[in-house]
Amino acid sequence: MSQQHTHSAHDHGHHDHHGHDDHGNHGSLKDYTIGFVLSVILTAIPFWLVMNRVISNSNVAIFVLLGLAAVQIIVHMIYFLHMNTSSEGGWSLMALVFTSILLVIVLSGSIWVMFHMNANMMPSMGNMQHQM
Repeated sequence: MSQQHTHSAHDHGHHDHHGHDDHGNHGSLKDYTIGFVLSVILTAIPFWLVMNRVISNSNVAIFVLLGLAAVQIIVHMIYFLHMNTSSEGGWSLMALVFTSILLVIVLSGSIWVMFHMNANMMPSMGNMQHQM
């Protein structure tokens, strides 16, 4: 009976992985390549939009750039952090909610800081240039 228990523990203890498979926890080369290519594209598009002044209305440009930034964060979460709806029973959902809250704080805070830096700092810098 103890021999059967040892055999049973060996069969289930070493190969069980507690419900995780090796490919579910780590991305494949294909996943990393897709994530990398999408990240490069989602970085190059905003750079091109800003450098070539493609969007003349600054308010529209801000929202387009923030939208592309949000998409890039989602790409990173899926392809590099391997977050999906089925892994680890709810922890991914909590991480997604936390990331969404941080995303809103960072993006709205960035807009707020840039707006106030533009409104408050630029006029004084213009006055300094006229004094010189």
